[in-house]
Amino acid sequence: MIFMRKKIFQLHRRLSIIIAIPVLLWASSGFMHPIMTNIRPAIATQGIMTVAVDTGRIRYPLAKALKEHHLDSLSNFRLVHIDTNWFYQVQPLAGAGGPGGRVAIPIYISCTNGNILTAGDWLYAQYLARQFLEGGGSNARATRGTTGVRDGGQGMTHDCCGAATDIVLNPVKGARVANVSLVSHYDDEYKSINRLLPVYRVSFERADGIRVYVETTQDRYSFAMDDRRAVFDEIFRLCHTWGWLDALGKGRLAVEMLIALTALFTAVLGIYIFFTTRGSGAHGARRNHRYTAITAALFTLLWAFSGSYHALSRFREDVRDRYAMDTRLAAESAEFDIARLQAACRRPVTNVSMVVIDGERYWRVSLLPEKMAMHKDLMKEMKASLAPVAYVRVRDYAVLADGDARYAAWMATRFSGYPAGEIKKVEPVTSFGDEYNFTDKRLPVWKVSYERDHHVRYYVETGSGKLASRVDDLVAAEGYSFSVFHKHHFMDWGGKKVRDASTMFWAFAQVVMVVIGLIFWLKRRRSLRS
Repeated sequence: MIFMRKKIFQLHRRLSIIIAIPVLLWASSGFMHPIMTNIRPAIATQGIMTVAVDTGRIRYPLAKALKEHHLDSLSNFRLVHIDTNWFYQVQPLAGAGGPGGRVAIPIYISCTNGNILTAGDWLYAQYLARQFLEGGGSNARATRGTTGVRDGGQGMTHDCCGAATDIVLNPVKGARVANVSLVSHYDDEYKSINRLLPVYRVSFERADGIRVYVETTQDRYSFAMDDRRAVFDEIFRLCHTWGWLDALGKGRLAVEMLIALTALFTAVLGIYIFFTTRGSGAHGARRNHRYTAITAALFTLLWAFSGSYHALSRFREDVRDRYAMDTRLAAESAEFDIARLQAACRRPVTNVSMVVIDGERYWRVSLLPEKMAMHKDLMKEMKASLAPVAYVRVRDYAVLADGDARYAAWMATRFSGYPAGEIKKVEPVTSFGDEYNFTDKRLPVWKVSYERDHHVRYYVETGSGKLASRVDDLVAAEGYSFSVFHKHHFMDWGGKKVRDASTMFWAFAQVVMVVIGLIFWLKRRRSLRS
């Protein structure tokens, strides 16, 4: 028994030396993570104020404009505005939009005169980024002269393309834009955790070097980075997620999992040693290490287990980006009557696009909410209200009852390949939780549940026609493990500040445990040599 205990001591000591530096890196960067989340760049808002469509400016039929510009087909369209200038944002079929490989760059067509806005998506990205960074409000020049074009010899009409370009490129307030670039794949700064692609990176001429990432096809804020946050982000990438091992591909996950499991086993050995040697009269660094280690032991086990489990789950490829509704429209089918849609819905219209449900075409009509809800900080609020929307049948302008829920069910049917009759439940999700959490980014979404395949659940975003997440009981188990054990969401009852304090305290305890253990090891080595 004494011989076995001695071997356990030796094994614990050797394994501890192997994992000491990795655990120190993980714990110190884990301590830093809550600080990172609280020193984010200052953004005025993460939401754009919803406004009703100015029907007086929707004068040029989209189908006519598409024909004139020789656009025979499209993926979809919707309405956007730059200040008071309205445009059809036309989404070409994949690969037909220009640079970026298969990235389809939207085309912007004036709702007033049918002209194409040159570099429209590039301009709109800047407009959105400025709205998020500095807040809403017009950036138009109050003293500017009237800009117009001849309207078939009948006089001057407002040139919305020129006005929109001037508003974006010559703002009357705020920092100027330094650079705009399309991001079609994840990189060291814009990581896969952000989920949204493609986006634009809009950099501003400011001392902090801020850059804002926006998704133009959904008017969506994605991410912001400044030079100060970039330093913390790089430290976290190197020390916590071990980006310096990216060249190994999936091998990085194997290394992380092996070390985390070794830490788990070492902690178990340490707990065994503590309880089998109680009252042994340990002093100095040995005594300090014993009591700091046993105090931190539970969280060592939780972090090591959830970290290794998470690394194992990352071997499964995340394919959610491959799932999107493939809508193909002929140009002539894009003809709609905004006044008739408004009459059918009996509420002001804020946007229009087209969807297909089981072979039937519908106008997806976004409506003005009765109560405006501006989501200034999704990370803090962790929720987003379900926007009112109606589905109006194209052939007779009849409104489909429960249209958004039905479209969500149809999306899940297409993505899963399961018969529609196997759907157990369809329900809206308006807040992040343990299963569908902040890392999934999209909100609000619909949850479509099945009984089969470990009770698989599809989370779909009807506004974009994309899959937000696919979860079954096996995937959910890992998600709960990482959320509760690794990120301390069991402290959510106290809010973010309490959760952050818990994370930092126990991460610091790991640092203290390792440092005291190393001091004890060094002292022991010196005594053995002498």
